Amino acid sequence: MPPPAPVSRLRRLATPLGAMAAVAGAFAYVATVDPNEPGHYPVCPMLRFTGVLCPGCGGLRSAHAFAHGDLATALGANAVAVVGYAVLAVVWLLWVVRVSRGRTLRIGLAPAYWWGVGAVLLVFTVVRNLPFGSALAP
Repeated sequence: MPPPAPVSRLRRLATPLGAMAAVAGAFAYVATVDPNEPGHYPVCPMLRFTGVLCPGCGGLRSAHAFAHGDLATALGANAVAVVGYAVLAVVWLLWVVRVSRGRTLRIGLAPAYWWGVGAVLLVFTVVRNLPFGSALAP
């Protein structure tokens, strides 16, 4: 049986480019439909039923400000989301570079890293709901 034919670089890049197109489309939608105006997006269920800001509260407002180039407002709406945008960009760039070289992207993080991310989100949630952490609230 002959070896499989090599896959072209464009075909290898189709998946990461498609993922970026989906992210860009989502950001374009949020940039167009302002989350600061009521009625466009549903209210966070945790905020509605408990009055507690979850780690994602303010994420749409953050994305809207980020898409319009207003980094200060984006950080004020949800600083963790802005850090997430940066992490997403770095991982996507790493993915594109590795795929273009014919390698796969494997990110093997130890469970301790995931526990660390969870701890950061928990601390962020608690602090933004306390009076002294009101600067972190959207």
